[in-house]
Amino acid sequence: MTSPLRIACVGEALIELIAPSLPGEARLNVAGDTLNAAIYLRRALPEPHRVHFVTALGTDRMSDQMIDFMQAEGVETGEIERREGLRPGLYSISNDPSGERSFGYWRENSAARRMFQTGATCDFSALDGFDVIYMSAISLAILPAPVRASLLEWIAQRRQDGVRFAFDSNYRPTLWEDLETARHTVARAWALCDIALPSVDDEIALFGGGEADVLARFHAHTDCRGALKRGQNGPVAINDDGDPAANFPAAEGVVDTTAAGDSFSGGFLGAYLQHGFVADAMAQGHDFATAVVKHPGAIVPRALWDQMFERP
Repeated sequence: MTSPLRIACVGEALIELIAPSLPGEARLNVAGDTLNAAIYLRRALPEPHRVHFVTALGTDRMSDQMIDFMQAEGVETGEIERREGLRPGLYSISNDPSGERSFGYWRENSAARRMFQTGATCDFSALDGFDVIYMSAISLAILPAPVRASLLEWIAQRRQDGVRFAFDSNYRPTLWEDLETARHTVARAWALCDIALPSVDDEIALFGGGEADVLARFHAHTDCRGALKRGQNGPVAINDDGDPAANFPAAEGVVDTTAAGDSFSGGFLGAYLQHGFVADAMAQGHDFATAVVKHPGAIVPRALWDQMFERP
């Protein structure tokens, strides 16, 4: 077994409003791309590994409940900033008959947009002491441009000390100032990352080309390993000599594709960080994703999850 790891998942925790077709049946949950991944990573890892979520929340009751939810999932919350007078963001999900999602967001003034900011300076001390730092393009997009640039420079310095950086694309055009800013920032993150978890659709939207071009770009980053997420077509290894003919069957009984990619990332990281084998990590990530899409919302209830994976 590897030495116990401390893993920081950085991003925004949101209130998730699931809006079914019938009025009066909406439900509230807690979600957010890197938080979803953190929860599934925690479920994938044995003790004594530690998974922490790093964000900013308000001092309101809903923020308290979100922290309670994370702690109940075994995700550690000691690095979460509490911002007086600010609130968490909210998003809504509705699904078409095939389970494909559409979203609405109310996050412009969320507390997470202020994380790491102390007056005119940046303070990244919440990320000190971690072995692995995981974030997504959303984690960067919600920050002011000077803060995101400083954060990437800080990560570049910490990598020299042996910290590993894992990055997930999750490109959301409306969060960015413009395409060029998004393209430049995400390219910088890929150049730094040790574990890459891009989605093919995101990469094509950002950089153009096709799937072969995406893989060629990642082959140029010879220091990183990971998987290209391709939805129902299954993942493809990045910079690994695994079986190119590996078969990942499409999910059946899809209800809701929310958190499919996030759960893949959590499952992938859980296997890869323990054993270092991309093929095994892709298999676990795919198993997680195909389980998640059979249920509404981002987080499958823990008791049901344990039944699905036959855990005591």
